[in-house]
Amino acid sequence: MMGGVLTITLLFCNLLLLLHPSLSHPLCTDSRAPFTLKTPLNFCPYNGSVCCNSTEDLELRNQFQAMNISHQGCASLLKSILCARCDQFSAQLFRGDSISQPVPVLCNSTFPLNTSQSSSASSSFCSELWDTCQNVSLSNSPFAPSLQGQSGVTVGSNVTKLTELWQSKTDFCNAFGGASTDGSLCFDGGPVVLNNTGASTPPSGLCLEKIGNGSYLSMVGHPDGSNRAFFSDQPGKIWLATVPKEGAGKLELDETNPFLDLTDEVHFDAEFGMMGMAFHPNFVQNGRFFASFNCDKIKWPRCTGRCSCNSDANCDPSKLQPDNNASPCQFHSVIAEFTANGTSSQPSLATVAKPSEVRRIFTMGLPFTSHHAGQILFGPDGYLYFMMGDGGGSGDPYNFAQNKKSVLGKIMRLDINNIASAAEISNLGLWGNYSIPKDNPFTEDEELLPEIWAMGLRNPWRCSFDSERPSYFMCADTGQDEYEEVDIITKDGNYGWRVYEGMNLYTPKQSPGGNTSANSINAIFPVMGYYHDINKNEGSASITGGYFYRSMADPCMYGRYVFGDLYAKAIWAGTENPENSGNFTMNQIPFSCAHDSPIQCNSVPGSSVPALGYIFSFGEDNNKDIFILTSSGVYRVVRPSRCNYSCSKENATAISNPSPAPSSPSSQASWLNDLSKNVLLLLSSLLFLVLFSI
Repeated sequence: MMGGVLTITLLFCNLLLLLHPSLSHPLCTDSRAPFTLKTPLNFCPYNGSVCCNSTEDLELRNQFQAMNISHQGCASLLKSILCARCDQFSAQLFRGDSISQPVPVLCNSTFPLNTSQSSSASSSFCSELWDTCQNVSLSNSPFAPSLQGQSGVTVGSNVTKLTELWQSKTDFCNAFGGASTDGSLCFDGGPVVLNNTGASTPPSGLCLEKIGNGSYLSMVGHPDGSNRAFFSDQPGKIWLATVPKEGAGKLELDETNPFLDLTDEVHFDAEFGMMGMAFHPNFVQNGRFFASFNCDKIKWPRCTGRCSCNSDANCDPSKLQPDNNASPCQFHSVIAEFTANGTSSQPSLATVAKPSEVRRIFTMGLPFTSHHAGQILFGPDGYLYFMMGDGGGSGDPYNFAQNKKSVLGKIMRLDINNIASAAEISNLGLWGNYSIPKDNPFTEDEELLPEIWAMGLRNPWRCSFDSERPSYFMCADTGQDEYEEVDIITKDGNYGWRVYEGMNLYTPKQSPGGNTSANSINAIFPVMGYYHDINKNEGSASITGGYFYRSMADPCMYGRYVFGDLYAKAIWAGTENPENSGNFTMNQIPFSCAHDSPIQCNSVPGSSVPALGYIFSFGEDNNKDIFILTSSGVYRVVRPSRCNYSCSKENATAISNPSPAPSSPSSQASWLNDLSKNVLLLLSSLLFLVLFSI
């Protein structure tokens, strides 16, 4: 009986670990980014980038003292375990949750160490802890609460020794030890140190094939997992297309038959239009999808919403000057919901959507005529993320990006599955029909508007979640005068604008909205970026964010973050070293067009470089291939050998990963679906063991 219950306990612990996606770069257990201390901690021996402030340090000290440990060696080990919450990698050490898992995962010799973790890490720390502390009395032991009542120990008993809670070192280390092979870390008694894998040789070049002549702003793989994808353009149309296998032909897209046409509602101009689209993770079942666009209240009666320049944001719209002959908040940013239900026997087979709007999710008046971003995408958590610029005006004169009562210059996180009541919308001052995720940062910072997930951005232009490491939420943010940047977005992160532009302090030419001091914020600096002097001919630059490359078409690009510049016609690859460190080096990558491209590429006059035109955006299909959406057409990254680039990892005769089945209506194989299958499997195992052990 005891053995069966213990087995169930261990499976339960593993189930808890499954409830969190893979975590990687420096991140705290509350999903926030580590920060630099202004004064050293008094108790925990951590400095530099940490996850504990002085208040939390004092709480850990009090917890340690309450344990009343008489053995000096054991006390030292227990202190190091408690202080692991301050480690910049604590989200990994605690598998994202220091509440249900009160101690970090301890390095255990029976599990292999993560190859990214330093080889100097003690692989037997769990064994060392047991040998040192097994017979030491521990009050309020962190090893007891999560398992009391499940391993035969009566809840509330006075048992305080490890040997009285656990039958053996093996049982103890099976429960608290490990170093999984999925990229997770373990605690070895001190701050996490990662292996430096040395300088990585950048790919010799990026080979492209042109598969379409159209100019699009957004691309989203069909949620059914097939080889189809949606494309949208700035004037306001969405198309459903079939993506051919590499080298097999052109993009199958009928320009005369759009999936949805919103050109009557969308205001299209240089910086206005349809800025994004997002399909519900369960689109195959519910047919829901969303469009983000701009409208003109003078031309469209339904273009009505509150002005973002308002008294809550310490802004008076009557004092704003017209911008490009437009009055303040004449133009709006809108998220509207549409449906494919009722146009075919099932949503996955729909080739056209209903043209009428189902629900208005968000409407907000814009103070100026630029910097309103507008991308929307669903995160791995199922919430809708909405990227919003600072509203325009040179240097963000009203300091909207640092104003916690403004959603300008922010990334918002919305729950569109649970629509708030009219009373809740009014009480919370929401901008439309959505609700607020319960773990948004406002729950711990009452000054923040409830929609805000991250702040301090100028004009985030194209963001993406890494399909293999969901905690890597990458956003490119366009600069003002000097610097274009790439950021890793984290909960409650402040990315500095307009206190900083990149890593440099920024001084606005005018500031009717006041200023924010550098000492008053914990700015998170870019992980990559470049200065405007890379493009001397244009005299300007504007970054376009991309994706981590996860296709095997070009194995030498695998795991690198690919991004570009609108004007400079340059493409970079960002390489992380050490792996999972959040430290990147970037290399500008040569690119050329395959000689057998389905559509022949034009070249820049006097050069063999493809004439891409403007790089508007990047896209990713269900095969994880990367596409470049430009003013001259659609390009796909393909095998390097087709452009005579060398890559020792490439098998030139075949692509190792198979293409998705054509146009299959199967449900989306998302992370959440995979998780649910694993959970069901474990629950089934638990039930079997319960029945077997009774």
